[in-house]
Amino acid sequence: MRLAPFLDLVRQAHDPAVAPQARRGLTSVCSAHPLVLEAALARAAVTGRPVLIEATCNQVNQEGGYTGMTPADFRDRVLAVAAAVGCPRELVLLGGDHLGPNPWKSLPPDQAMAKALDMIEAFAGAGFAKLHLDASMGCAGEPAVLSDEVVAERACALARRAESV
Repeated sequence: MRLAPFLDLVRQAHDPAVAPQARRGLTSVCSAHPLVLEAALARAAVTGRPVLIEATCNQVNQEGGYTGMTPADFRDRVLAVAAAVGCPRELVLLGGDHLGPNPWKSLPPDQAMAKALDMIEAFAGAGFAKLHLDASMGCAGEPAVLSDEVVAERACALARRAESV
């Protein structure tokens, strides 16, 4: 994982030597559409600023999601578009959004979480640096709103799996 661009932004935001108007955020785009990817990556190439390209757990997952892409497939597509528009690889950050059992919430909790754990491993293994863990939804037989303890336990399990890659 490449965390340096994220850490640099945090340091810059808190550095009193950096003028407030010079502090910058990070462009983040959550799309698998080729034209959207092209526009975001072309902009990064022009500005020389990093761009975070994200995919949701429904768009992309180890089973293909609704785009038919695994995390590795999505990474390869993004990097191919970046190369085509002249965006250096070091400006491209990859993120996964709302990663958790949501795509499989119709399954019993143990089955949904097993798939979510495999998904997190696939995202981390494909080099995604930003992983938004979301274990807040109930699965089959559970209430829609889970207790904080259950959400925290599931999020910790997801984090452990990501960190083991």
